[in-house]
Amino acid sequence: MNSAYTIQVENSFAGDSISVYINDSLLLNCTMGSTALTLQVNRFAEENALMIVDNKSDEITPFSLNPKGSIVNVAKKDGKISIQESERE
Repeated sequence: MNSAYTIQVENSFAGDSISVYINDSLLLNCTMGSTALTLQVNRFAEENALMIVDNKSDEITPFSLNPKGSIVNVAKKDGKISIQESERE
């Protein structure tokens, strides 16, 4: 089964250096600009984990992804990373 994920990194990360992984694959490692970023990812593993790393503090925020694929919204509010997932239509 081929699962598709849309990962939306909000502009609330502007100026932050972050890394985005699914399982052990690095998808993004950059200092975020003032615009949101969307990543489209296909994965083949049955279980997939999304990890957002704050490169300044090395703090990791893990999230288990829906095996069927999903739309994932990643935002930062009050210094905390929040991840919300919704099913594809």
